[in-house]
Amino acid sequence: MDQFTVPELYQGYDLIAFGGYVAGRLAAGVASKVVRVDFRGPVPVETPVVRAELDGGGVELRHADGRVLAVATPADGLADTAPPAPPTLTEATRAARALRDGAPADPGTDCFGCGLGRTARTGLRMHCGTVEGRRDIVACDWTPDAVHAGPDGTMAPEIVWGALDCPGNWAGRLLGSQRVGAMTASLTATLPRPVRAGVPHVVYAWVREESGRKHAYGMAVADADGELCAAGEALWIDPREK
Repeated sequence: MDQFTVPELYQGYDLIAFGGYVAGRLAAGVASKVVRVDFRGPVPVETPVVRAELDGGGVELRHADGRVLAVATPADGLADTAPPAPPTLTEATRAARALRDGAPADPGTDCFGCGLGRTARTGLRMHCGTVEGRRDIVACDWTPDAVHAGPDGTMAPEIVWGALDCPGNWAGRLLGSQRVGAMTASLTATLPRPVRAGVPHVVYAWVREESGRKHAYGMAVADADGELCAAGEALWIDPREK
């Protein structure tokens, strides 16, 4: 077992750790090309949590009081064997610019992944907007800042996992029926190629299926030539109606 603390920088909702970052921290301890992370409860920022190995190659995250907060396990693969074609870098850049220039539904959110008040040094700015001429994806451009990279100039797994988290939210909000306040219930990903700082990438997401409060999405990160660097699937759950 080992203990770590999620800095407040990596928050999603207020004082709650960003799901993609947490998932990536856990996935790094699972010896599998594809890893699934299931969230059992909110992970607090600036609070020590305990990571422990499980039988079968999984990893569990626990609160100091013993509550299980998240579980990472090996996965067989992703369900989408033929994801939508990626947009061009120009299309993704235009989609992101249009979203920022418009009236996003959550302008006050300080999320590390998609907070509008974040800079490239303090967040990922995953502002995925609709792509002109297409109704199957949302997208944005992403040039990772070196501040988030390791000594070799590549993004740590938790940063790439983070880049896969918020795009699903935008797909649900702009293309599907997801409501404000939804939370990531599970995140599955594979990272076949490194993501390098200072290099333009395309991030895009699509709606796989929706049923009631449950919304399933596919997400991907590709380089400017369309080569896949990361792919994932997420399940988001709407808040219960009052």
